[in-house]
Amino acid sequence: MKGNFSSLGGVFIGILGVLIRFAGMMHPIASYEPEQVADEEGLATFIGSHTLYVALLTICVGMLELGEQTMHTEWYWLINVIAILTIAVRMIRGAREYESP
Repeated sequence: MKGNFSSLGGVFIGILGVLIRFAGMMHPIASYEPEQVADEEGLATFIGSHTLYVALLTICVGMLELGEQTMHTEWYWLINVIAILTIAVRMIRGAREYESP
């Protein structure tokens, strides 16, 4: 059952990523201040792409949870957490490149 929730969470995150990346929807981005952004399209592409990476990782974890080979192990959760934290740090640092001076 956990795998289904992880996969659904990944789909939800993926929808947000698509809306940010391809539709330019900026309000889901935390602490987004339009007057501080120099390149709104670049920021949407950057954040949206990284959000899609997180969605893909989350869906993969959901799929792994459904498999019998990984049923009694949790190693993939550790890898997932490390990867998502790394992406989050990259998103925070990289978003600064799109701020106006």
